[in-house]
Amino acid sequence: MFAGLPLLSHEQQQQAVERIQELMTQGMTSGEAIATVAAEIRATHTGERVVALFEDEDDDGGEEDDGYDDDTDDR
Repeated sequence: MFAGLPLLSHEQQQQAVERIQELMTQGMTSGEAIATVAAEIRATHTGERVVALFEDEDDDGGEEDDGYDDDTDDR
């Protein structure tokens, strides 16, 4: 899926975080607060947008390569 996402400055990102935290202190769950702030940003953002491609996690039904060798135990 392609999505035109608002391109936010660091300051705008920080304001969004603070707004999410404010909503959570008022009793909203983190998911609700994030969704609310995201909707507010989409409704009011007039700046640049970035195009992103989101792929389904399990398109081919197989496991993704996570970059780790599952046969070793180096932990």
